[in-house]
Amino acid sequence: MFEIKAIHAFSDNFIWCIINTSNSHCVLVDPGDANVCIDFIEQNNLHLTDILITHHHSDHVGGLAQLLEFAKANGSAITIYGPATENIKLLDQKLVQDDVISLFDSALSFSVIDLPGHTSGHIAYYCACLNNSTDKDDVLFCGDTLFSGGCGRLFEGTAAQMLNSLTKLSNLPEHTKVYCAHEYTLANLHFARTIEPKNSQLQSYYEKVVDLRAKDIATIPSTIGLEKQINPFLRSHCSSIKQVAEQQSTQLLETDVKVFAIIRSLKDNF
Repeated sequence: MFEIKAIHAFSDNFIWCIINTSNSHCVLVDPGDANVCIDFIEQNNLHLTDILITHHHSDHVGGLAQLLEFAKANGSAITIYGPATENIKLLDQKLVQDDVISLFDSALSFSVIDLPGHTSGHIAYYCACLNNSTDKDDVLFCGDTLFSGGCGRLFEGTAAQMLNSLTKLSNLPEHTKVYCAHEYTLANLHFARTIEPKNSQLQSYYEKVVDLRAKDIATIPSTIGLEKQINPFLRSHCSSIKQVAEQQSTQLLETDVKVFAIIRSLKDNF
């Protein structure tokens, strides 16, 4: 049996911990802060075996060196996986599109999805069945590419690259749970409602998120199906969003990429 737990870091980061409940082995995803990870591991009597990295930003990789020392001090070795095309020190396995990695003595497998946009070499990790059951149990660790209600800024990639990356994710099964790396949902939905004020699913989700955040409850994981209903960055093909983008840009936008670029620019300045 596998469980996914959130380790909170900095102001709004999620470091995800995948736990094999049968033997207390664990895998960390994007551990930007080693101290909170070590505290979590020790408090829960876990044994760290692997680390998955989605991209090179410091709030995702900042804990690697200290975690390696922690593992060494406990007499264990860990394997660090990450994107092949980004300059990340300490990687053991460099990954590209369609690579498959096996964790927990091959009990769990993840396929790699290339997602350039936020950074040039950003990747995600997708597992089609977390617990080998008949349940719809797909999970996605997507770093800073897809957020609930939003997407990552284009620090290195182009709008075309990011839209293509998001389209890849939108084609995953709708029940797929989305484990992104930040609690940005409420701020994202404030913006999304300015783009689609008549989207009833968006309004309902916004009200739910307001209530959750007022109680300091996390909104993540989301699902691919939900994001396709409420996230403007997965909906640039929709006429309602194109209309807003054209009004704001005062130009005709012939392609979804141009619509996406305008919406991303509006969010950058929101």
